[in-house]
Amino acid sequence: MIFEGRRLTSEQVADLAADPSLTAGLLDREDDVLDLDKAWHGIHFLLTGSAWETSPGAGEAVLGGDPIGDDLGYGPARLLPADRVQLVAAALGEVTADSLRARFDPAALLAEAIYPQVWDDEDLASYLLPNFLSLQAFYAAAAEETQAVLLVIT
Repeated sequence: MIFEGRRLTSEQVADLAADPSLTAGLLDREDDVLDLDKAWHGIHFLLTGSAWETSPGAGEAVLGGDPIGDDLGYGPARLLPADRVQLVAAALGEVTADSLRARFDPAALLAEAIYPQVWDDEDLASYLLPNFLSLQAFYAAAAEETQAVLLVIT
């Protein structure tokens, strides 16, 4: 399972609202994309303390949004509107590497069955933190452009 996020303009959101079957085509584009690979679940857990629950702000960065379109393998894509993207970006901007380090506990990730279920002490610095920084930058760029975000796990 891998995570992909795509920034959407207001025009793309309007098109998608009118025809949710456009979801797959929007995800096939190569611009304005974020690929977190398998780091998505670990990042979500570090942000929320939960395997699957979301919360306003940073807690919506990975698993937030409203379902739209067909099942793409692990459920439908989810659309996070531009106003919520603003909140997510602001909250992510306040998360520091030190705060993530303080929350990182490989045993807790394994106990909660956080995908891909092969966590060790080196994974934060080598895998989760670089992907988190990409997530921060992705949302900051979307917020700056007043864009929505389409999220999917495939």
